[in-house]
Amino acid sequence: MNKKHLLALLLLTITHFTYAQFAEIIDKDGYVNVRKQPTVTSKIVSKINTEEIVYAFPDEKLRDWVIVDYTDRQNENITGYVHHSRIKLIESYEKIPIKSFNDSIAKFISKNVTVEIRSEKFDYKKNKRYFSSTKYEDYTVEDIFKGQQVWGTDGTIPISHYTSIKATIKGRTIQIPEKEIENLFNVNSEFAACYYDNPNDTLYITSVNGDGAGGYAVLFKIEKGIYKARVVTMPF
Repeated sequence: MNKKHLLALLLLTITHFTYAQFAEIIDKDGYVNVRKQPTVTSKIVSKINTEEIVYAFPDEKLRDWVIVDYTDRQNENITGYVHHSRIKLIESYEKIPIKSFNDSIAKFISKNVTVEIRSEKFDYKKNKRYFSSTKYEDYTVEDIFKGQQVWGTDGTIPISHYTSIKATIKGRTIQIPEKEIENLFNVNSEFAACYYDNPNDTLYITSVNGDGAGGYAVLFKIEKGIYKARVVTMPF
């Protein structure tokens, strides 16, 4: 694929993700109903617990409703409608300013929070032995790396990968575990962002990576100085 075509696919992916974003379920009942249609009388297709992270597709035409995409703990995908009062968009929290950026390091700094994201060119030859393939009906693709699903390649050889994601929050340093970043490829740190919920001492690190059909969004959550979760999604 030539560079011009690759850039066009990347821009299309980023445009799509611009309208969609991560959000957190907030409901005093401890869960929210996901409905088949955007009405309170529509069939309930699932429930999502409070504090779970979903991928939301705000649309002015839906008024009080938001389409959400969510993968539960049984790896079942859930798509439906949630009332807008039951979610909080991650980007509504305090945004940590980016202070420096180059091909290998992106650094975000505020009064209480520092985040450093490191990435580098991926050495496929050195790591080839860690890949395994899945055979589909008409083709075979390398889509497993160290026992985990590969993100960001769409079956092609990875170009780049994370080497480290580290946050310092009010003097506490938290390293995202290697297992949580090792299968995330084709890093676009220029599209990374960090948000801090100060009252609840929770940091969210997000990024849109990959290119074209391999595009994906990832979020890391750190709560009260403890790494809590990773959410990866590729909603279309």
